[in-house]
Order: sequence, then C-alpha cells, then structure tokens
Amino acid sequence: MTTKLFRGARIYTPVMGNSTCARAGAEQGKIAFYQDGAILAENGRIKSVGSYEDVSKNLNAASIDMEIDLGGAAVVPGFVDPHTHACFAALREGEFSMRLAGKPYLEILKAGGGILSSVRKVRTAAEDELYAFSKNVLSPTLYYGTTTIEIKSGYGLDTETEMKMLRVIARLSRETHQSVVPTFMGAHAVPEEYKSKPDDYVALLCEECLPAVAGQGAAKFCDIFCEDGVFDVKQSRKILLRAKELGFRLKIHADEVNDLGGAALAGELGATSAEHLLAASDAGIDDMAASGVVANLLPATAYSLKKPFARARKMIERGVPVALATDLNPGSCFCQSMPFVISLAIMGMNLTFEEALTGATLNAAWSIGMEKDVGSLESGKLADFVALDGETPAVLAYASGARPIRSVWKRGERVA
Repeated sequence: MTTKLFRGARIYTPVMGNSTCARAGAEQGKIAFYQDGAILAENGRIKSVGSYEDVSKNLNAASIDMEIDLGGAAVVPGFVDPHTHACFAALREGEFSMRLAGKPYLEILKAGGGILSSVRKVRTAAEDELYAFSKNVLSPTLYYGTTTIEIKSGYGLDTETEMKMLRVIARLSRETHQSVVPTFMGAHAVPEEYKSKPDDYVALLCEECLPAVAGQGAAKFCDIFCEDGVFDVKQSRKILLRAKELGFRLKIHADEVNDLGGAALAGELGATSAEHLLAASDAGIDDMAASGVVANLLPATAYSLKKPFARARKMIERGVPVALATDLNPGSCFCQSMPFVISLAIMGMNLTFEEALTGATLNAAWSIGMEKDVGSLESGKLADFVALDGETPAVLAYASGARPIRSVWKRGERVA
C-alpha cells in the first residue's frame, strides 16, 4: 500500500455526497472550498480530503510514504470530457475552410464529406494504424487536464469496422493514463451504400450491429445523431429502444442544427444525456429536466461552426444538469482543451466559474456513468486532480486560450 499526503492546496470541488443525480439548478453552482487543503491518498484513491489540520489530525507521520507540497495552487478534480469522437484516422482541415467560405455542415455531409469522409479513412486503416493516430490525438487532452474521457465509435458504419473502432478504444483505455468510457455510435450517419435505403441501415443496426456490440460488452452507451438528413425521430426511437432492450444506456445528439425534437425524445426515453442542443426548444428542455437528462453542451463546436451557443442559463434555470465537453473530432470541432471549453462556457454562455467547474467534472462524470469514481475530490474516489496556475478556478477564463495548469495527477501519480 502506498500512502501519499498532498498539502499546500486551495481545493475547489463539487460534492456528490449521497446524491443520486447530477447537480441541477442552484445546486450546480455550489462547490466546497478548503483554503489550506490537503488530500490523503492510498493506492490511488482518496482516503480523506479537507483542511490540512483535519486531514493530518490523526495521521502517524511514519505511515506516509510521500508528502507532496502543491505550493498554494488552486486544485480541482481532473476534468471529465463526456463527449468526443477521438478515434479516427485522418484530419479534415479542408472542410474547415469550406465552412469558413459559407458552406453549411449538413451540405458537406450530404455531398459525401463530413462524417462519411472519416468513414472511408477508418474503414481502410489497419487497426494498429488507427490506434497510433488516435493515441496521438488523445495525448494532448491529458496535458490539458482531462483525466477521464468518453470516446464514441461511429466512423465505421458497418459491424466489422465499428467493432474495430471499439477494440481500439478499449486499447486506448488500457494503454494510456486516462480512464476511457466507450460509446457505440453506429447511428452517426447513413453510410453511402445505404443512401437510398436508410431504413435498411436502421434494420442492420438493430438486428446485427447492436447485438454484436452488446454480446462482446464493447460499449456502455449507445448514441445516435438525430437530425435532419441523418436519423429522424422515428428512426432514432427505434434504434434507441433496441439498444435499451440490449442493456445499453442511452445518449442522443439532439437538436444541433434544427429543433427536430431530439431533446424531447431524450426525456421520453430517459436518456442519460442529450448532446449539443443548440436548437433545443423550451418544451424539449422541460422534458429533459423532468427526466433528469444531463445536457452535454459543446461550446467549442458552436464556436467552430460560428453558431450561437446553447442556452445554458435557460437550462440551469429550468433544472437541467449541464455538463461540458470538447466534442473532439476531425471535422466540426478539433478541440483538445477542456480549459478552453470552460472559458467559452464562462465567457460565452454566462456560466459562473462554479457552474462551469461542476459541468466539467461532476456533472460530466454523471453523464458517462463514472460519478462513483471521478468528478469530485471525495473519500473513496480516484485521486485525479489538476493543480492550476492560479489561486481560483476563475483562472481558466482569466487566462483564456492558455494552459493555466501546473500539474495533472491521475490515481495520485503525476502524469503531466
């Protein structure tokens, strides 16, 4: 057993306690603060956290293997990124220029670009090649403080390639410092070979792909792109109900471009989270609040697409728990920095730094089923934390575009 005492920390953390749901409404803005804070960790998990006086009160100095002074830095939980597409084989920088020239994203997709461009690259990539490329994409996220990350499949769009992606995601979880949560997203787009018969592809997902993924336990969640020109509400409901039947927890890319009713569907089906929500209606937001659906908001994507941000303040006022994510992907948003996302949430969506911190940690953990292990600095959880280069988490917005981080710790070990 290895015991470490971290001291000299100004600790800021949301608190889960005995709660059975993500932080919503006024609760999202409540965090604990320890001025002269300390963390006692045993074998990578937190044994106690609080003021140095309280944590050290009954300690025998001989029982501490290592004492680490964090130098008065603000310390926050390791960031949890609950929405990424970080497994792919090539960038799509050319599409960024097309969007800047005024071509809408859905038009690029309909013309065979976008997601379908990434599908062609991933289908032809050898598994080791896909792993090496994805690992290079993932590495900077740790440097920016992300200690837990969700990664979706969805650039295969056939059973064989989707399974290849999920094997790569599992390998990333084993062979990197981060905790990685896999999500199956075979319903990311309609593949080119099914362009004229999308319902046949829906049938393939329900009858072949989903059972194959479930049979191997390769993913915890099933996600779907519910949007005009992709999957409509009826198709989305069919796929998600089949996924639920097979034991998956549900996520929905909802109302990103148009108010198609994806937020309402998330509420209807009791999805764990709904993603994007740039165009979500008041009624859809209320349906999410009634069912406890977490809103995974992606401000860097809105920034990249030059679209208005999701209505985070409205969601918090209506009682929807808000989480923040990068949406790291090769096309619409190549963002690897949770500090940048937090800065956008504070400056662009008018979240307080407390609300944004909860969104990037505890609520994000709830949205990927990791709340018992990560997302807050509490007894029993992993000793995952970030020492900031500042006295408060407000430095994440104050030093916008920078990396205001002194060190990143995973299971009590310095990893960046």
